[in-house]
Amino acid sequence: MVEVPPRSADVPTLLVTLSGDDRPGVTSALFTALAGTPATVLDVEQVVVRGHLTLAVLLATDGDDRVRAAALDVAEELDMKVRCKRGTGEGPGRAGGRLHVTLLGAPLTPAAVAAVARQVAAQGANIDRIRRISRWPVTTVEVDVSGGDVPSLRRAVATEAGHLGVDVAVSPAGLARRGRRLVVMDVDSTLIQDEVIELLAAHAGREAEVAAVTERAMRGELDFAQSLHERVAALAGLDVAVLDDVRAAVRLTPGARTLVRTLKRLGFTVALVSGGFLEVVQPLADLLHVDHAHANRLEVRDGRLTGRVLGDVVDRAGKAAALRRFAEAEGLPLSRTVAIGDGANDLDMLDAAGLGIAFNAKPVVREQADASVTVPFLDAVLYLLGIPREEVEEADAADGLDPADSLP
Repeated sequence: MVEVPPRSADVPTLLVTLSGDDRPGVTSALFTALAGTPATVLDVEQVVVRGHLTLAVLLATDGDDRVRAAALDVAEELDMKVRCKRGTGEGPGRAGGRLHVTLLGAPLTPAAVAAVARQVAAQGANIDRIRRISRWPVTTVEVDVSGGDVPSLRRAVATEAGHLGVDVAVSPAGLARRGRRLVVMDVDSTLIQDEVIELLAAHAGREAEVAAVTERAMRGELDFAQSLHERVAALAGLDVAVLDDVRAAVRLTPGARTLVRTLKRLGFTVALVSGGFLEVVQPLADLLHVDHAHANRLEVRDGRLTGRVLGDVVDRAGKAAALRRFAEAEGLPLSRTVAIGDGANDLDMLDAAGLGIAFNAKPVVREQADASVTVPFLDAVLYLLGIPREEVEEADAADGLDPADSLP
């Protein structure tokens, strides 16, 4: 029978913290010294910032004096500072769960970090660890919090983030954050910088007419389906060859290639869902090796657009239905889905997903989404998923790609 060791809740402990100038061999020296003492390791944390090292080791031990002496000898030898603190177990537990708070800014200001830390403390939660996720082209830090509640903290930091000009995402920690996911993106003004129907209207010389319909829809005078039918009607008679010109004119959002490439490396499934047109969306999906694409189809007769769409309109409800359909096809629960969009017709999709991210979105969308990104780089979404920039760049370099390739 295998003997299970007791948990460390009540054992005497000593926290040894060594700090000073970093150099090779510090960790080795401390643990070599501790090897000659009656101590076992319960926890280790090491961090280096601008050449300054802090190494904290939590030990279960009844021999405090020998451990202290060993730590002091190492500190003296390496000209570092050491602090030893007695305790019991691994420290007080906290009610509530574990979660991640991600701060993203360009720049990330001390005031923003202070505001988030203040809200964490106000909830009675504790910051256990902070690490940098990216430093270019935006600065991102991830804060591990224990004893927090995701909805409560998300509400608390949302207002602070808006005032301070940073993005803050709050998400659960644990296994739910790991493993394969489905990521579904809107296309116009999300994956790409353009609105395809406006590009088509420019070829028809009817930009003003299409813009007027869009404005009526934004005022709530038309729903999405009505506005789409009216705008597509303005395209009647256009030569279908115009679609080639529009496909060539479309501009990917900076970071789009890096986002999709990295998600695919991780084994994620990527999908595009658009209220635009499959004639443009599918070639984009093929270019980026996206797994699924769903959008409206333009009717064509005798080589010209008729001004009508085929089948059901892909509207707000249609986007959410597509996300559910893709998740079912991939055998993934909705909790393992991520949706990214910018407009009101993305709200149902963002709400249905396990994580809904508003990308440079309208205020109403930012307010209702789980997280928001307001910098113009789509690959910033990776940081909200806990994927560090350095790991992305290392993978790109291994494939012979330059980091600047993320910016089309």
